[in-house]
Amino acid sequence: MEQAFASISREDFLTPPPWTIFAPGGWYDAQTSDPAELYQDVLVTLDRAKGINNGQPSLHAAWMQTVDPQPGETVLHIGIGAGYYTAILARLVGPDGQVHAYEIEPALAELAASHLAPFDNVTVHAGTGVGATFPAADVVYVNAGVTAPDPGWLRCLKDGGRLICPWQPRGRAGITLLARRMGDVFSAAPTTAVGFIPCTGTDEQPERRVEWGDLQRTRSVWLSADRKPDDTATVIYPHIWFSSSSANRAVGPRLG
Repeated sequence: MEQAFASISREDFLTPPPWTIFAPGGWYDAQTSDPAELYQDVLVTLDRAKGINNGQPSLHAAWMQTVDPQPGETVLHIGIGAGYYTAILARLVGPDGQVHAYEIEPALAELAASHLAPFDNVTVHAGTGVGATFPAADVVYVNAGVTAPDPGWLRCLKDGGRLICPWQPRGRAGITLLARRMGDVFSAAPTTAVGFIPCTGTDEQPERRVEWGDLQRTRSVWLSADRKPDDTATVIYPHIWFSSSSANRAVGPRLG
């Protein structure tokens, strides 16, 4: 992980300087043209009007350590911005791996495609990473807040595949969700608190108001087409639902 981060120059994957850098929570905000300042644990503005930034390095290092991309694996990266963390993921999966990178903002997608052109194992998709047809993946890595994960992200996971995303059904604040495919079921582990800009297209609303405890009690996630919600449900959406029951325990009858 350290080698992957060290091999990518952050200043090469941003908009042109001067850069606006800020600390998490926004209590520190400054402009700089000095690349050395980019290697503090700061965020870098990419589009101030839309609230898009480059992300906090320590958070992404922790997320990547959690999903642990391996050489030769396939990663879907949703919401790549200007491509910095995409490049690091590409280093982690190596030349025999693949990264499919999605960015809906046209200007950022064009910039990312330019930045990532030297990486033969990266394909940039200029468009939505929601509701698309996805290749089979070992890791789905989502860099925008979702009210609920796109069912397609779960379906495309290989056995043992990992999904990590900011689960934010309560607005701009939420929790990191780690889901893992185990055969035809998906475990779910809520971890650290997060706050990301919303992911365009993932705006399904739950059946009822979601409390913080509902997120924390979640232990599995199910596609409604495969299994109907039961009394273990913590949060229910039209196409997906979450349960307090472990994925390795039976939760009601399967459909079909």
